[in-house]
Amino acid sequence: MTPPSFDCTGVIPASLLPLHADFSIDIESYRKHLNDMADVRGISAITVNGHASEVSSCTFDEQQLLLETACDQVGDRVPIVSGIYADSTAEAVRLARMAENAGASALLVFPPNVFALGSRPEMVLAHFTSIAEATSLPLIIFQFPVKEPLSYGHDVIGRLIDSVPTIRAMKDGSSDPVRSEMAVREYQSDTFSVLTTHSAWLLQSLVVGCKGILSGAGSTIANLQVELFEAVRGHDLEVAQAVAARIYSTTQAFYCSPGVDMHNRMKEAQVLLGRLPSSVVRPPLQKLPAAEVERIAELMRVAQVL
Repeated sequence: MTPPSFDCTGVIPASLLPLHADFSIDIESYRKHLNDMADVRGISAITVNGHASEVSSCTFDEQQLLLETACDQVGDRVPIVSGIYADSTAEAVRLARMAENAGASALLVFPPNVFALGSRPEMVLAHFTSIAEATSLPLIIFQFPVKEPLSYGHDVIGRLIDSVPTIRAMKDGSSDPVRSEMAVREYQSDTFSVLTTHSAWLLQSLVVGCKGILSGAGSTIANLQVELFEAVRGHDLEVAQAVAARIYSTTQAFYCSPGVDMHNRMKEAQVLLGRLPSSVVRPPLQKLPAAEVERIAELMRVAQVL
């Protein structure tokens, strides 16, 4: 089956990783989770093998299984974006080739963790060029918060766009509204999209002009993200503000400290909603205390999603 084409815009939820008590992948629940997301009217794609699916704990074979399962389960309904999470360029190239063969429609390229010690522009450019030479799929840059070493300088992003024709979008996690607006105004075009992942200020980033949302929270509230995206596109400020107010409560539930638990909290939300049978996470992550689960439930009630 030829993968559906994808223009790297719109609302793109990222899947979670259902697990059994022994930490093995619960494929049956994963298939249901994929269906739940694909059933949301208005989404444009689904991302797998990202932070939300605990990709750092997954082997190459598990990542291949998750991608192939997604393509088999919902790939005829929505495009599948696969994360490229690797600490070496060689492994990133291997993952990219696997993803294209498995049926992905685009690739979300994470920065190698070695860049946490700092990087030179030519390192970043060579990494993306090697991936682009290994696959014909569109590439999405993953931009980390600008205060973190894993982020790319504004000029580096410009060089990537100019030098690698298959780079078609950026997942903007810069956590800086000024840098985010700069990216929209200076780099966004008919062939390059800025996708916000700023759940704390989705409304603002969409109003500035981001062409879509790529977020782990979409695993649970993709319907609200679609409503917000469409309201902004339709210039309906009243509806957009009302939806943003509901999203605000879910943001308080999912994105509090410590940040490492954000997708852990989304799993608990899925259990509360009756969508997943358990909230098991792989160590070093640990199950949340009962008091925090109750806090999540209360905030979901405030958001009118529970």
